[in-house]
Amino acid sequence: MGAFRWLLLFLLISLTCGSARAERRVALVIGNSSYKNVPKLANPVNDAALVGGMFKKAGFDSVEVRADLSAPEMRKALREFGMRTRDAEMAVVYYAGHGIEIDGNNYLIPVDAVLEVDTDVYDEAFALDRVLASVEPAKQLRLVILDACRDNPFAKTMKRTVAARAIGRGLAKVEPTSPNTMIAFAAKAGSTASDGDSRNSPFAASLVDRLPTPGLDLRKAFGFVRDDVLKNTGHRQEPYVYGSLGGNDVPLIPAKPAAAGPQASPDESIRRDYELALQIGTREVWTAFLAKYTDGFYASLAQGQLKRIAAEETRLAAAEKARQAEHEKARLAAEQAKAAEQQKAAAAVKAAEDARLAAEKAKQVEDAKAAATEQRRKDAEAAAAKVIAEKQAAERQAAETQGADKPAATNQTVAALAPAPTQPALSPQDITKLTQLELRRVGCQSAAATGDWNATAQRSLSTFNKYAGTKLDAKMASLEALDAIKAKPGRVCPLVCERGFKTDGDQCTKITCRTGFRINDDNECEKIPDRKPATAREDSKPRDEQRKQVESAPSQPQASGQILCNQAGCRPVRSGCRLLATNNNGKHAALNSGGAVPSIEVCD
Repeated sequence: MGAFRWLLLFLLISLTCGSARAERRVALVIGNSSYKNVPKLANPVNDAALVGGMFKKAGFDSVEVRADLSAPEMRKALREFGMRTRDAEMAVVYYAGHGIEIDGNNYLIPVDAVLEVDTDVYDEAFALDRVLASVEPAKQLRLVILDACRDNPFAKTMKRTVAARAIGRGLAKVEPTSPNTMIAFAAKAGSTASDGDSRNSPFAASLVDRLPTPGLDLRKAFGFVRDDVLKNTGHRQEPYVYGSLGGNDVPLIPAKPAAAGPQASPDESIRRDYELALQIGTREVWTAFLAKYTDGFYASLAQGQLKRIAAEETRLAAAEKARQAEHEKARLAAEQAKAAEQQKAAAAVKAAEDARLAAEKAKQVEDAKAAATEQRRKDAEAAAAKVIAEKQAAERQAAETQGADKPAATNQTVAALAPAPTQPALSPQDITKLTQLELRRVGCQSAAATGDWNATAQRSLSTFNKYAGTKLDAKMASLEALDAIKAKPGRVCPLVCERGFKTDGDQCTKITCRTGFRINDDNECEKIPDRKPATAREDSKPRDEQRKQVESAPSQPQASGQILCNQAGCRPVRSGCRLLATNNNGKHAALNSGGAVPSIEVCD
């Protein structure tokens, strides 16, 4: 019997030791903050210290926390950690710092990296595959946690050797090839993570709160981390987990073993109470559950459920507040729109009244113009009638002086001169004068109506053709032209004023410029320019000196004006030479004025 007990004790010790060896857990924690070539990061070193402390409290067999690693130091740390994972069941790597994605591959950046061009990542950074290789020997769980999705300053200054090479924002999506491997990103692939406003990032703070829960499966723990970060960042950052595990729960910290025999029933009752509370899911139920069970695994789960309910209540309250604010905004907008419509209606009434007053004023102006035009027409017709009457009187007087023996002829002449009901019989001079009067009425002629169809009258009728759109013959006045001009009720030709005058309705008014201004060639007032000072008299001294030099210079030899004649003919004496007479003795003498003595040309 004693031997059997010793055998049972031996087997129990063997199983306990084997279980301890099976549960060997190792972790490598790296935090890079003090980058040498880009601005320093605030939180990675703090986050690494916090997460490393969490692994140590969780009872990990080996936890190495390293800060601000250069490339050689990071390479050494990964190599040594790979050696420790060979006999481990669970291996975890946590990295906080800068990371970069190039062409779909992720790289972790040590603090001494320069990364001037995109190909430097192959030499100065560490591919994620190198980190995965360090956890590969672990037998049960391989976990890599990357808090490296920050906005990377290297990507902004890095030169591309290939224009088409893609440099992503954040990290790229990965699919682990080894089983039981999980890769947790602080932010979903293609997005960036936040350092937060406190000592630690929201992602690191949630990790140390959720992962150490005994017996909590890692998949559910990272789900809680996701919810916490979304809530704390206003849904701007969403953590994401890549990879897969088997069907069994894989907690970071194993659950406390349940006692055998009769003592197992309390945990079973707690589980049943938890499942019942989970079905109801109200705040009151979870509060009552926590009042009964204050600690333990299910108490932690209950606290998580309460936090979820609180988050949902906060969301609903925020949504209701936003709805009320939107309703208030719509109400105020409607009231403002109503006020705006009233202002618009008032403005429309005022504009209509202004338009009515303007129309009445315009009508008064047009009535005045029409009255003036009608008066000018009446004056023109009266003048034309007066001209005809004067002509008829002159004709009658001439007929009376010719004697009484031609009464019939006189009556015929008077009848011919009398105006017909529709077309008066007018002489060419009358037609000319009436046409000139009508041209003055419509503003196309400024000269007086003389009855002489001169060049001025022809230009006036041509001007009328231009502005009235007619094609009247301007070489002579005709009844056709007279009728066409009479048909125009008002001014046809624009008013043209002389220099120094401007148009004012149908009149020309004198332009008055203020003091210091005058009328220019464009008939506008311009400022009188200041008078320039008189040019100083040219200094005459250099000119006098030059004249003296010319006068004092020796005179140039001039031609003597003498003529040399010989058998070959006569020619002028060359410049600088003179004629000398020769006597019978062969002596030379100056040539006298007679020039009869034989002479020769002498040049000195």
